[in-house]
Amino acid sequence: MIWLTWRQHRKQAFYTLLGLAALAALLVPIGITMRHTFADLGLADCAAQLARADVALTTREACDAGFQRFGDRYDSLNLVAVLLITLPVLVGLFWGAPLVAREVEQGTHRFVWTQGVGRTRWALMKFGLVGAGALVLATVYGLGVSWWVDPLNKAAHEGRLGMIVFDLQGIAPIGYTVFAVALGVFAGTVWKRMLPAMGITLAGYIGVRAAVELLARPHYQPARTQTFPIMADGPPVVSRGDWILTQGIRNSDGTLVAENMRIQCPTGGKGPDGRVCGAELGLDSGAYNWQLYQPGDRFWLFQGIETGIFVALALLLLYLAVRRIRRIA
Repeated sequence: MIWLTWRQHRKQAFYTLLGLAALAALLVPIGITMRHTFADLGLADCAAQLARADVALTTREACDAGFQRFGDRYDSLNLVAVLLITLPVLVGLFWGAPLVAREVEQGTHRFVWTQGVGRTRWALMKFGLVGAGALVLATVYGLGVSWWVDPLNKAAHEGRLGMIVFDLQGIAPIGYTVFAVALGVFAGTVWKRMLPAMGITLAGYIGVRAAVELLARPHYQPARTQTFPIMADGPPVVSRGDWILTQGIRNSDGTLVAENMRIQCPTGGKGPDGRVCGAELGLDSGAYNWQLYQPGDRFWLFQGIETGIFVALALLLLYLAVRRIRRIA
């Protein structure tokens, strides 16, 4: 059974490894170049200094300027990041969906089941071998992309918890890939034709990923609140690497006056034109900036929670797939 499974999927394994090698050939030189630029701009020291609350204002401004230069140079890599985020679902489409659907569509499952191989053993063997391959692939992918995206994490205000970059690195890609494969397998047991199974896999994966990212992830842990005054000399000290969920300006009684914005007024409360700073917003004397955020040091906790969610969903789908296989004619 192991030999037969390998014979059936060796081309998929070969083309997957070929694609992984091509991806590495593209990303490794870019990653090395980014690291050299990061070091040349002195941003490694900046990242260490900005982690301290007592850093001088001039140092903070100089470091922010360096991070801005780095970001301007490598902002175009956001498109590459968007492409990388699609890799787990591609594994689900081309490994998971055909696993059962193609066998049933072509009728080859009957030959195996009449040779003394039970349905449950057949399913567990195929799911186990293909799942192990997907697990190894996802681990290599997660480690490699974590190395590649590290300078971009340090240069970005939102750090590793930011949208897209969180999904690319750590152990989360393992959960996404295992879930995508399991979803493809389950879809193949329900629709029993490869193309419909692939379509359902794609739609289901996008739907579940969007629901978890937008509705569940911000609430894995209670968010923290930070306030800072409107009138101050210099910009407010905001920790780099924190994931800001929402922000705004509130009056002294806590009423939200303006959402998704902040204001900074010089000491004295008047702008260059002589008007009272913030008067156009109707702010009172005790108004302040407010933000709700998740601290950056919760990255691995959030990674573990999200990976656990998708692994649990994958196990449930595989259990349901085995039950469905027992009913296939």
